[in-house]
Amino acid sequence: MDKDENYGLSTEKPNQQIKPPKIEYLPPKPKVYRPKIGLIGACGISGYHLKAYKEMGLEVVAIASRTLEKAVQRRDEYFPDAVVFEDYREMLKREEIEVLDITPHPVDRIPIIREALLSKKHVLSQKPFVLEVNEGRDLIRLARENKVKLAVNQNGRWAPHFSYMRQAIRQGLIGRPVSVDFSLQWDQTWISGNPAFEEIPHMVLLDFAVHWFDIAAAFMEGQKATSIYASTIRYNEQEYQPPALASCIINYRQAQVRMAFNAHARWGEEDVTTVVGTEGTLRSRGPGLNEQPLIEIFTKAGEVKVPLKGSWFESGFKGAMGELLCAIEEDREPSHGAADNLRSLELSFAALESADTNQMVSFTLP
Repeated sequence: MDKDENYGLSTEKPNQQIKPPKIEYLPPKPKVYRPKIGLIGACGISGYHLKAYKEMGLEVVAIASRTLEKAVQRRDEYFPDAVVFEDYREMLKREEIEVLDITPHPVDRIPIIREALLSKKHVLSQKPFVLEVNEGRDLIRLARENKVKLAVNQNGRWAPHFSYMRQAIRQGLIGRPVSVDFSLQWDQTWISGNPAFEEIPHMVLLDFAVHWFDIAAAFMEGQKATSIYASTIRYNEQEYQPPALASCIINYRQAQVRMAFNAHARWGEEDVTTVVGTEGTLRSRGPGLNEQPLIEIFTKAGEVKVPLKGSWFESGFKGAMGELLCAIEEDREPSHGAADNLRSLELSFAALESADTNQMVSFTLP
């Protein structure tokens, strides 16, 4: 082939299959620690929490909801022996309950977390953890003063494809990450008419993309962001109020993370993640965040496709609670602890500022 015919094409293409590397990506489980757990908030996603805990063999002994019928429904479906409360404060009085999963939205949740920490309960907080960084620092201080663990339900860390990529990066499989691309087109029209979501001005960038900011921070561990630019667009044909289109670029000294979201794709949904490192590339692709069947690995030595076990909703909630219980058992900070999560939220809050001002936001570096 004439050299000119190769213009624009890589001259190094791995063409041999390599063995799948050994990557531990499945949700962690404590060795023997099986505390009594209480769930506060029985709406929406709580069913996935309880389903995961039941499959893990954990013991949920109490469920609280200000709508008692919802607590009863969750109890009957997953943990028939659990007691139910309309007032979560009754749960805080139960000394046998050591761990609380607190699920309401931030405005309602933060005062509950504060009371739970003062009651010396370990806490798994729903995301986004807080709406202001100083608020988060105050809760972290309370947890330390009361000698309890405070973790954030950033369950995306244990979605099989993200968990595999995160561990592969840590093991140095692709060298140092220099670019991360998240491209998502999915159907979020189920929120139409739901005030809990319709009233979030940046529903995509805050409530949804907080997972991706957290994953970006995990992938880029050890590299500090220098600046961020984000934008959102709302169009007339949308079925809900918040902007359905959002994008973000996070700059590092020698790397970049790019995010593109369309939360109103009624047809042809797709979710693609690509991480390019100095020594290889990782890619995952599927019709949605819960359907990512395999990881593609490309290195100089060759390439391989690795089938994945589990799904985000199956593995994610197991991982978030499992890692907290492991941290309690081993008396260490959980990897998704509140202090670690604040670093992810700083990216998220800066993105919101950028979208509101249409200006790049810079970070102060040491």
